Amino acid sequence: MGGMNIMLFHSTYGLRPAVHAAADRLHAAGHQVQVPDLFEGRTFETVEEGMAHRDEIGRDELLKRAVLASAPHSDQGLVYAGFSFGGSVAQHLAMADAKARGLLLLHGTADLEDGASVDDLPVQLHIADPDPFETQDWLTAWYLRMQRAGADVEVHTYPGAGHLFTDPDLDDYDAEAAEQAWKVAMGFLDSL
Repeated sequence: MGGMNIMLFHSTYGLRPAVHAAADRLHAAGHQVQVPDLFEGRTFETVEEGMAHRDEIGRDELLKRAVLASAPHSDQGLVYAGFSFGGSVAQHLAMADAKARGLLLLHGTADLEDGASVDDLPVQLHIADPDPFETQDWLTAWYLRMQRAGADVEVHTYPGAGHLFTDPDLDDYDAEAAEQAWKVAMGFLDSL
């Protein structure tokens, strides 16, 4: 079976080595991967700096950049994926793209637009437990709203892991949780 076309969005740290490493891993598994740089070359050492930059650019502009990056590839049926903030971007795009093949969320979700509707969109979320940015109450509500919207949702939790536990360059890194998440994610992509 041929690989998927994947749009992989970075976190508020920007397009760091871990994002390229993830793209390499996906590419080695036979997938085509695009890693748009929504921050136009800027990367950050702390989540606070990255969030400040994200807020400075603004949600609408960032989503516009993401849509423009995805548009040339979307007629092939994309899998949208992202890390933390990038997961929220990926979710917005996947929920608006009738041809989306799947949604892979690592460390982050987004609110749903009212009336959001998809046709059995496969969704897989990998999240730390607990996660400082994604509370249990939020995740429960998110899960129910995604199901109501028609998504086929799986949630995988990683007790004791840090928020961005797949990034080897951050203090959040948890090698065991990261390997488990990638193993499950690869199975998810293969199933699409």
